[in-house]
Amino acid sequence: MSKTWIITGASVGGIGEGIARAVLSHGDNAVITARSLSKLEPIAKDYPDTCLPMTVDMADKEQIRDAVTKAMERYGTVDVLVNNAGHGYRSSVEEGEEDAVQELFRTNVFGPVDMIKAVLPVLRAKGEGVIMNTTSIATERSAVGSGYYAASKAALDLLTDGLCKELKPLGIRVMVIEPGSFRTHFYDEALKSAPLTVDAYKDSTWKNANAVNKRQQPGDPMKAGELVYRMAYAEEAPFRLLLGSDAVKAVLTTAEARIEETNRYAEDSRSTDF
Repeated sequence: MSKTWIITGASVGGIGEGIARAVLSHGDNAVITARSLSKLEPIAKDYPDTCLPMTVDMADKEQIRDAVTKAMERYGTVDVLVNNAGHGYRSSVEEGEEDAVQELFRTNVFGPVDMIKAVLPVLRAKGEGVIMNTTSIATERSAVGSGYYAASKAALDLLTDGLCKELKPLGIRVMVIEPGSFRTHFYDEALKSAPLTVDAYKDSTWKNANAVNKRQQPGDPMKAGELVYRMAYAEEAPFRLLLGSDAVKAVLTTAEARIEETNRYAEDSRSTDF
């Protein structure tokens, strides 16, 4: 029996497209969203009966609620939610623009929360379903100029961890998707930047700010989509689904370094007990 998915951030050229095409090619229904309908049309054209494209700004609660309503009207239910929409933001912490940072968190954190709240009554009523939130390998370790972006994704990551524990007794499975570097538009229009205002950061935060995206990242969005689809149906799946060889490497090296540091200072840490 086919399932119905809601996939945010499904613009052509990204991981969202890969997920959408995997879902649709296997015969499921998909409500796909993006800020611009034109970025969804090639997918919808290929699957006119099972794909419903919708314009959704993740900072707009009304558009989010409307997407869930339209999914219910057309397909009668929602089974899987993939919160994939989001964008990057390059800035030193000191140069971060207040309005831009607040918009970043509205899109990357609070928008997905609003979508979860809109879908949960449907999933709770059925006693089953899947929620997948796309974060980033940046949640494992941040980088120069990525502090705000990493913080937004880390917030969604840990929120999802709590959500997973809350919903498991209700029969609803929750996962995090952590992509590494993929050949998408993330490094183009999806990566916003603050202006250089503090000259001291020109050779650190802004050293590679004007680098051309040569699209040589290791990750294949279409293969990622197939894996996400398979894990949604799998009897056993990880809570954090890593995408890409670089993601696996980043997690292993970060974990090893943290364990080494913890062991080195363990006695100091224990000395604070009563």
